Amino acid sequence: MNTVLFVSNGHGEVAIAERMAKELPPEIACDHLALVGTFEHSAVMRDVGPRRAMPSGGLVAMGNMRNIARDLGAGLIGHTLAQLRFLSGVQHTYRVAIAVGDVYALLMALRARASATIFVGTAKSVYVAPYGPLEERVMANARAIFVRDTATARRLLAHGIDARTANVIVDLYASDDAAMIDAPFDPRLALFPGSREAAYGDALMLCRVVRELSAGKPKLGALLSVAPGLDAARMEASFAGEGWHIRHRDDPYAPFSLFSGDREVVRAWCGSLSAMLHGTTLVLGQAGTANEAAAAAGIPVVAFERTKTHAWYRKRQIGLLGDALLIVTGDEHSVAFAVAGLLDDPVRRERMGSIGRERMGAAGGAKLIAQEVVRLCG
Repeated sequence: MNTVLFVSNGHGEVAIAERMAKELPPEIACDHLALVGTFEHSAVMRDVGPRRAMPSGGLVAMGNMRNIARDLGAGLIGHTLAQLRFLSGVQHTYRVAIAVGDVYALLMALRARASATIFVGTAKSVYVAPYGPLEERVMANARAIFVRDTATARRLLAHGIDARTANVIVDLYASDDAAMIDAPFDPRLALFPGSREAAYGDALMLCRVVRELSAGKPKLGALLSVAPGLDAARMEASFAGEGWHIRHRDDPYAPFSLFSGDREVVRAWCGSLSAMLHGTTLVLGQAGTANEAAAAAGIPVVAFERTKTHAWYRKRQIGLLGDALLIVTGDEHSVAFAVAGLLDDPVRRERMGSIGRERMGAAGGAKLIAQEVVRLCG
């Protein structure tokens, strides 16, 4: 049996790697090294190598010295050395290594000395920050290169880098396993608080927004994403004291609901992203990959910032999604007012959806990359 190694560099990148692995035939076994976080939930990838959660959740790019300092204090150097030792110990074991994320992930994947290495670049784009000369030098060591948009691929081709376009984030929405969710909401919102530590606090704020909106719309409700790596029980407990009636559900995919009086307003969801997005009118999201998947599905996305100075990660997302993303500054009342206006403006929602689909591109990237993996496996 051929064995390939996925090397991911972030929470969203794990979902992307898993989506590609699902396209591979059963005779190809998939191992997975998570450079960031701890993941043991995949049905199609076997986790290998040292895994450890870091305070930043992997957000250390763009000179984010605060996050870098926190990770260093949490043992980042020792953890990285352990991962390098693991990769040195498995050299020449894998037929193909697939790096998913940024060039750092590619550097680590190259350390495995697989028969061939593929780079799936999710972090950079000419819409935000193009790959630089040093990054291009590293990318030249990959047998195949896939980037998220055509403009970025063209720029790399002009620099002698044979890159193709494949945005697997689109496939996270377009996957065939999208089950229907029986939730009595109309309109239905999707809440993406993210997948890092801040998600617990952001979930409280997003649900306050939904409660305020529901006062004027008697059927409105929302699905609250509990991302892999988050603790659903901790998320449920965090709503105590928020004025909600919390009802635990005997359902691993929908573990609890939040009621305002006798009315269910929010239902937690631990299942697939594709199932969550089907039937959704609007996304309130503090996430990265999930926000982009929503835009790819043609769903308008609203994010909030507490100050007028956007964090670098949100600036990056603004560059990638353009007017498919609305940023609202302020408290939950400001967000609720903006969302209410957007819900009452179907023309604007349609325009935002069209921009999102255009920016994110077509589905099929996972299958395209899987075909390349199969070819390189022989």
